[in-house]
Amino acid sequence: MRNQRSLFIKQFDNRIEPLLLAWRNGTPNGGWLRSLRQGLGYSLDQLAKRLGVSRQHIGQVEKREAEGTISLNSLREVANTLDMDLYYALVPRDGSLHALIERRARQLAHDIVMRTHQTMKLEGQAVSEQRLKEAIDEQAEELRREMPKQLWD
Repeated sequence: MRNQRSLFIKQFDNRIEPLLLAWRNGTPNGGWLRSLRQGLGYSLDQLAKRLGVSRQHIGQVEKREAEGTISLNSLREVANTLDMDLYYALVPRDGSLHALIERRARQLAHDIVMRTHQTMKLEGQAVSEQRLKEAIDEQAEELRREMPKQLWD
């Protein structure tokens, strides 16, 4: 199971890497639909005619897309009319699943080690900063390797 998960993470990160490069500059002002329509030289009237809707409807579709309230089906319909396919992706803010898991593991490891450290400190058994860092590193490595469900709590 662990090997399957590791393989999935590696394959996912390889797949999203080109997306990160493509989307580095973010969404165009006014949204993708308006940008594509204008870039291809479509007027609102032309696209409305091809879709069999009013000019105002296209304006509303573009507005909903730019605001993030459009449905995937509506986007797919417009994409199809433009002779395009719609793809969507969930991309980790950390840039990769590996980086996301690393961050979560380090956070959880820090919390776990510091709880133990607090107890030991109260009992007069505090350890050095260096040993704390090592303990956090060791705990994070174990969490990355095991990937327990508590990683996502």
